Amino acid sequence: MPVQIPDDSDFSSFKDQCLSSEGWISRYNKGGVTVWCREEESRSVQKLKMRIVCKDVTAETLYDVLHDTNYRRKWDTNMIDTYDIGRLTANADIGYYSCQFVSGLRKCPSPLKNRDFVTMRSWLPLGNDYLIINYSVKHPQHPPKKDYVRAVSLLTGYLIQSNGANCSTLYYLTQVDPKGSLPKWVVNRVSQFVAPKAMRKIYKASLKYPEWKRKHNPNLKPWMFPEQNTLPCVSVSELTLQRADSLENIDESGLSEETRHSDEET
Repeated sequence: MPVQIPDDSDFSSFKDQCLSSEGWISRYNKGGVTVWCREEESRSVQKLKMRIVCKDVTAETLYDVLHDTNYRRKWDTNMIDTYDIGRLTANADIGYYSCQFVSGLRKCPSPLKNRDFVTMRSWLPLGNDYLIINYSVKHPQHPPKKDYVRAVSLLTGYLIQSNGANCSTLYYLTQVDPKGSLPKWVVNRVSQFVAPKAMRKIYKASLKYPEWKRKHNPNLKPWMFPEQNTLPCVSVSELTLQRADSLENIDESGLSEETRHSDEET
């Protein structure tokens, strides 16, 4: 299936989903973080949506943090590896990301495996709003790896809204098929623990980013200044849409809840 780079209508639709309350069920509301879920009639994969108000953090800083791959290595403890593959346009690129699927355990307990993604990411500053969205694609030089389950992002992204001079609100919406026949406790753990912890982690990282950036190429922001982008060009024709039914399904349903790590303390 051919790949299409998101246009203004795609960004507008994503923003509407972030701000809408219709059809969303609250699953978590504590410590400034709210998590909702929504079952999709046409898909077996639920959507998750999160919101956190970030005091003392500008919308521009949040936007930079979510783009800055070098800084992500400092704060994203769930990440195993990430790198940019190539650029499509001034505001779209292809990237790779792998992560621990059970937070806190770099080596997953059998039969669970860590996940990885190849995604097309697009971004758009729009007045006081900043949007970043991605979905999974196939790249011929980056096929699934032996030690990972290639998961599928059907739609994932961020909406950042400015709340004045030094405050912002971050929305994170995701619909990911992790593949594998996962036990229910793993799925529940994502919405009840992993997702809220991830939002707080982004917030804490954003508070420290301005000082870090001053010491690490402070003027380098290729997501804001396309002329700084040195990635090789990739043609959309090289890519195809990644869908879950084209990937191997790993049976991980035998994973015991006893393998949960003690990092559930926030």
